[in-house]
Amino acid sequence: MSKIVLPNDCANKQQVRKEIDRLDQGLIELFAQRHAYVTRMAEIKTDPQEAFDPERIEEVIKTLRARAVEHNLDEDQAELLWRTLIDWNINYEKGIIAARSNS
Repeated sequence: MSKIVLPNDCANKQQVRKEIDRLDQGLIELFAQRHAYVTRMAEIKTDPQEAFDPERIEEVIKTLRARAVEHNLDEDQAELLWRTLIDWNINYEKGIIAARSNS
């Protein structure tokens, strides 16, 4: 396993790209884990309308924005990314629930 190089310690574009690739691999693994939980949630829910929970969405976004600020990440950018992810998850859950209901 290679040593992690912190951003300010990267001497060239190649090092920066290598670290971004390393982080991207970790993100893919985390998204895959998250997706497994979303799939399980869709298996538990019984009505496609349950996939959209505005109160829960706003709770998640509020928490996310605070965490983004704590980590010096633009909270608007983080919110946009998460709302996109949430929208995708809602549609995915609705599809699974509807397919199960139609079988």
